[in-house]
Amino acid sequence: MSDFELDSVEEEKKQYIVVRIGSEQYGIDISYIDNIVVMPKITRVPKTPDYYAGVINLRGEVVPVMSAHRKMGLGEDEITGATRIIILKLEAQGLVGILVDEVREVVSLGENEIDRSSQNKKNQSSFINGVGKNGDDLISIFEISALVDSVDG
Repeated sequence: MSDFELDSVEEEKKQYIVVRIGSEQYGIDISYIDNIVVMPKITRVPKTPDYYAGVINLRGEVVPVMSAHRKMGLGEDEITGATRIIILKLEAQGLVGILVDEVREVVSLGENEIDRSSQNKKNQSSFINGVGKNGDDLISIFEISALVDSVDG
């Protein structure tokens, strides 16, 4: 391939929803997202893992909701006006909700803007498959399968 041909091959970018959990920003691949919901009433379910916040009724469907804070060992959630539940559509589990502090924006990142080698530097590394660079901001990219693994108890 000549240099001209390499330049003309445009890198495929993926879109990520940027959310805030605690003081950090995380990216969720937009292809997993079914819906973003303003905080409904969450019904607790007894004898479930501590990161399991409960269930919500979403258009007549019961959807399990997990706390990203608790799942990642970041303490308890602080429910504010900006708190949202990201509804993920997964092949294995169907719909699953993740409680986040805030939804910030949608960004497009190419593979060259995501550093896959820095994923082992944090204790939440099993949930992170890379760090994206969006201007001056760093966004930890969630490994969705690891984050929601065993959410159904």
